[in-house]
Amino acid sequence: MSPAPDDCRFLKACRAEPTDVTPVWFMRQAGRYLPEYRALRQKHSLLELCHTPELAARITLQPVERLGVDAAILFADILLPFEPLGLGLSFAAGEGPHITRPIHEATQVLELPRVEPSTDLAYVMDAVRLAARALPPHVPLIGFAGAPFTLASYAIEGGATRSFTLTKRFMYSEPRAWHELMLRLAELVGAYLAAQARAGARALQLFDSWVGCLAPADYATYVFPHSQRALELARAAGVPVIHFGTDTAVFLPDFARAGGDVIGVDWRIPLDVAWERIGPERAIQGNLDPAALLAPLPELEQRVRDVLDRAAGRAGHIFNLGHGVLPETPVEALQRVVDWVHGG
Repeated sequence: MSPAPDDCRFLKACRAEPTDVTPVWFMRQAGRYLPEYRALRQKHSLLELCHTPELAARITLQPVERLGVDAAILFADILLPFEPLGLGLSFAAGEGPHITRPIHEATQVLELPRVEPSTDLAYVMDAVRLAARALPPHVPLIGFAGAPFTLASYAIEGGATRSFTLTKRFMYSEPRAWHELMLRLAELVGAYLAAQARAGARALQLFDSWVGCLAPADYATYVFPHSQRALELARAAGVPVIHFGTDTAVFLPDFARAGGDVIGVDWRIPLDVAWERIGPERAIQGNLDPAALLAPLPELEQRVRDVLDRAAGRAGHIFNLGHGVLPETPVEALQRVVDWVHGG
């Protein structure tokens, strides 16, 4: 008999309840390392895949069938809300996202239109419905969105960056406009996540992939209240929420205090140390280095075992990477990790 929808091991771990084995899924598990995904990309652009619910749902399901993971994550992109915001979005081959109309002036913030996710991003909700219906009952679908800081950084920088110079200059020199932008993004992101839950996502993840560029004091002042608001709106949907960031070790207690039923951590901090900082009563997700999947299998197994040893079988651990699957990752490496985590 299939377990009841709320009794699957992934959702139980989100609630810090005991599970039969440690649940596992991988960030970016739907994507470039899979041959079947690459075949679709030869025919369609990234945005075409995102805009076509049937294709997005098919890609969402691919790693579930291949790997035997305990959760699926929706195939989408965190920057899709930029289209109804009027910022423009494109992807150049090998160069990542490009924002056509980046925010460089304080006045642009007040000109941003109001976005209604259920209608303005209806194709995402359709993909959620299709994927949720197609998944087996014991494999919940995770919906997701970019956190306010990460989205604001993309909007200001106009694309990816390593220095965050434009973002920090705007944050420091235009604090009122910065907080207005972050407030608007927090409301949008919270509503977007809640809409995905209503469409069938049984868990949600807020990605703050770039927040680790900040000093702890800047996180507390310029980001914390807005992440807290987005997470508050998402949690009101009644499903577990994962709060994930990279390079957050130096302000991990504040990051956890912002909210989330599960705190995602990267490989730059040992899992047991991170768990102590966020509080042992909270669930934790992580934290294998994605590059470890490129190592020889004996080395990879040792690193997987180390993460599991640090979790020590405590309820509330969800095994994952500290960031997304790298494109050159062998499928076999991920399959082996699932087997090892499940006790094989």
